Amino acid sequence: MEIAKVTSKGQITIPQDIREELNIKQGDKIIFFKENGKYYLENSSSVALKVFQKEMKGASKEAGFKDSDDVVKYVKDIRKKK
Repeated sequence: MEIAKVTSKGQITIPQDIREELNIKQGDKIIFFKENGKYYLENSSSVALKVFQKEMKGASKEAGFKDSDDVVKYVKDIRKKK
């Protein structure tokens, strides 16, 4: 358990070990959410990635990708068009 002091401006310093565990770097945005009466915080980039992965689940199969080689070929084809 870690403790952080709140400044007069409502700011806190997130302890280093927690920043490292959550992969929080300078300039990152933090998301706060409430669940079952408790508040939590997460790196907003991690949350965005989780949401994206959930929304894209099954999309590669629908697009006809069978393996990572298909994805690499697709990306190369797109880059050639630009």
